[in-house]
Amino acid sequence: MNQNIRNIAIIAHVDHGKTTLVDKLLKEGGVYRANQRVEERAMDSMDLEKEKGITIKAKNTSVHWKDKIVNILDTPGHADFGGEVERALRMVDGVLLVIDAYDGPQAQTRFVLRKALAHGLKVVIVINKIDRENADPAKMYDKVLELLMELNATEEQFDAPVVYGSGRDGYMMYHLGEEKKDMTPLFETIIEHVPPPFAKPDEPFHMLVSNIDWSDYVGRIAVGKILGGTVRIGDAVNVIRHNETSKKIRAKITKIFEFTGLGQREVESAAAGNIVGLSGFEDVDIGDTLDVREEAHALPFTQIDPPTLEMQFCVNDGPLVGQEGKLVTSRQLRERLMRELKVNVSIQIEDSDKAGIFNVKARGAMQVAVLVETMRREGFELLVSRPTVIEKIGPNGERQEPYETVWIEVPDECVGSIMQNLANRKGRLTNMEKLSHSTMLEAVITTRGLIGMEIDVVNATSGRGVLSHLFKEYGPLAGEVLTRITGTLIATEAGETTGYALVMCQERGKLFVNPGEQVYEGMIVGENPRNEDIAINAVREKKLTNFRSQGEGVASGLTPATKLSLERSIEYIAADELVEVTPKSLRLRKRILNNAARQKAAKSGKA
Repeated sequence: MNQNIRNIAIIAHVDHGKTTLVDKLLKEGGVYRANQRVEERAMDSMDLEKEKGITIKAKNTSVHWKDKIVNILDTPGHADFGGEVERALRMVDGVLLVIDAYDGPQAQTRFVLRKALAHGLKVVIVINKIDRENADPAKMYDKVLELLMELNATEEQFDAPVVYGSGRDGYMMYHLGEEKKDMTPLFETIIEHVPPPFAKPDEPFHMLVSNIDWSDYVGRIAVGKILGGTVRIGDAVNVIRHNETSKKIRAKITKIFEFTGLGQREVESAAAGNIVGLSGFEDVDIGDTLDVREEAHALPFTQIDPPTLEMQFCVNDGPLVGQEGKLVTSRQLRERLMRELKVNVSIQIEDSDKAGIFNVKARGAMQVAVLVETMRREGFELLVSRPTVIEKIGPNGERQEPYETVWIEVPDECVGSIMQNLANRKGRLTNMEKLSHSTMLEAVITTRGLIGMEIDVVNATSGRGVLSHLFKEYGPLAGEVLTRITGTLIATEAGETTGYALVMCQERGKLFVNPGEQVYEGMIVGENPRNEDIAINAVREKKLTNFRSQGEGVASGLTPATKLSLERSIEYIAADELVEVTPKSLRLRKRILNNAARQKAAKSGKA
């Protein structure tokens, strides 16, 4: 055991303050100079993480406190990125369970804590945000103990130490009411209660790859905890593939990286127990084993929860293809998806039986939206279909679909409309709890019924509702689920939209386009309140005469268009529709663009 190292992961529900807490640990650990101006949430380094205010990828950092090295893994809190959490837990010996002093344990808290307990990890409870209005830290600590009992924690895990404080304001305390100083109580609790990493320094070098990093200079970097021995630059190692355990690939270690503060530093060697990055591999994947011995076997790799949703990524075949993006071919799209497969273990990608169409399986619409958003910023153009659930065949040959537990916190006056929405989606209410300023609804719903529900909750509660969900089990098919009750307005002509035409069109429903935008036949330009599609001409120009008409200045009555986000677009479209994603635009369209061909297909489908 390496007594000077502690490896911990920070786990919590989304928005409970994990990344902000890491900021303060880095500051106290002397990572920043005294006068250095520091960005908030420094660990959220991806552009998308900064924009959305959430963590997407688990990241490593390291803090030197007194004579100890504390390796910290910051993990995502959103359920769709659970695969990142599951991987991170392989590398650590303890977890900081961060709980909001007002919200208490939430859906994702339950998920990550269950995984941590199953790995036998030591837990340190951090009741965060005690300075929030109406916070009740003592009550939330009791709720954490209830959750530990519910998840069958061992006696040792149940007696987890607790600290209270505010990550944002940079103080922690052992007991409520103590003087607010600094983060020392948290550091001392980590050093005292989290064991040093279990490793075998006397054995030959071996390591399980838990993450993959990429550098433009050295290529793929295998990240993981060294389970035994010491590794030095120039060492020859065997790469044992997790999916082909009989296959060994020889490689030579060219660089060793230790994580320090917000960066990495190159070292000559690294010993058992430390979390490091190694380069020198042509090809290495998450779950592979690195070992110097010829007779070595693959180390066991955690089974990641399987995906529950499937979507199609297709080559863009619309009339405006190639105007904004440079990467538009089937080969480029396939290469990019296969590259994603190497660094993201919780998605699966398969070629379909049709050219230019790929099936992508994932945990949720948010996870797919992040992948698509990353690709469009790289210059890709593609089409994305509505998510469908992945069904299973039960033990008696019956069809089964995934069910999820959903928690919705809503203002009291909105409870009725949310319960009606749940009923439409075949949700079953299991619990209802009155909180100080809101009501918490707990229900069981199919994953199919959950698609698009988050947007409905936001709309029904004017942005005050909070929804979180967790995979529960596979169960019998729930029958037809009503998720979209509206139809669409479909453009019949290609060209540039005019204010004159759109004023007439908006009488039919809500518009998705403004004047001066390019549209084409089969593109969805608005929403019809009735459940039917209406074909409209959005590019009609006003006939000019020398008479002034009564409709002069009519365009001033035009309501600004509703613009859907990428995630909302994916959840909004129906089965016969697609989202066209380009670097600058998001367009909704029918799968079959030609109106006559679409009606013909619909008739033959009904027949």
